[in-house]
Amino acid sequence: MSLRIALIGSRGRMGQAITSAAQEAGATIAAAIDAGDDLAAGIAQADVIIDFSSHKITAEVIRLAVAGRKPLVIGTTGHAAEEKKHLLAEAAKIPTVWSGNYSVGVNLLFALTRRAAAVLGSDYDCEVVEMHHRFKKDAPSGTAARLLEIILEERKLTAEALRHGREGITGERTSTEVGIHALRGGDVIGDHTVMFAALGERIELSHKASDRGIFARGSIRAAQWLVDRPAGVFDMQDVLGLR
Repeated sequence: MSLRIALIGSRGRMGQAITSAAQEAGATIAAAIDAGDDLAAGIAQADVIIDFSSHKITAEVIRLAVAGRKPLVIGTTGHAAEEKKHLLAEAAKIPTVWSGNYSVGVNLLFALTRRAAAVLGSDYDCEVVEMHHRFKKDAPSGTAARLLEIILEERKLTAEALRHGREGITGERTSTEVGIHALRGGDVIGDHTVMFAALGERIELSHKASDRGIFARGSIRAAQWLVDRPAGVFDMQDVLGLR
């Protein structure tokens, strides 16, 4: 039987791409949900929920998913750290995939970044640069935020180590800081680069997206993978077997 999806944020750029990807994969958008629609009624029609709408309604989406015991794929970004911590605890009550990026290539970038951060010592300065289209409302991107989390985890640093851009007389760069720079302009779908720079050499890991279809196809793959999973929060590393 065709997988029935409740797609929240169906009229957005990603929503439209997911609709096309679902058709390619033989899945069905049982409910296309946007602002003003009956969220609960739409969710009730589906086997699984995919949410690419707004971080402002994530709590309500999770509440309804838990109440209906529906697997959930979350692709929204922009949540405050404390808010996300609470939301993750609630989402763990059902099978959930929560990722800042559903691209297969980006998730390989996550795995490579973890490996590089583990191998390269503090004498390799680490900076993350991301660029997105002019319409993106949050910064840094969810993908960049995940890259930063990975680097901080491997280097055993806290969020206090992050430097969101630099201005004025900042002094020399310390070995414990991690830079993050968000660029916005034009119609860039998503570029991410992780740079490890030492005296004498520089290593750069980059991913550039040219088609939103890569994220859409990844979200459908996650939804299909999630259906028979136990309760808990997973990400695309789990879906792709990259752990």
